[in-house]
Amino acid sequence: MERREEDVIRQHLDHDNELRVLYEEHQSLKRKLEELRTKQYLTSEEEFEEMRLRKLKLASKDRMMAILDRYLKVAS
Repeated sequence: MERREEDVIRQHLDHDNELRVLYEEHQSLKRKLEELRTKQYLTSEEEFEEMRLRKLKLASKDRMMAILDRYLKVAS
């Protein structure tokens, strides 16, 4: 996510509950993935969990970007 996009998202977090929930979910998934990446070796279960978290993170980003796109169109 680009800096500009993240700035626009943060501007709307207070009044857009859906966006806030998605942003918090995205940040939580990001932290969980970072925790897994600190491990030198992942078990097969952890590798599966990493893939699952990546997919969830991408899905939350896609939904945030769709909302962001609406805000950017209104601003143009």
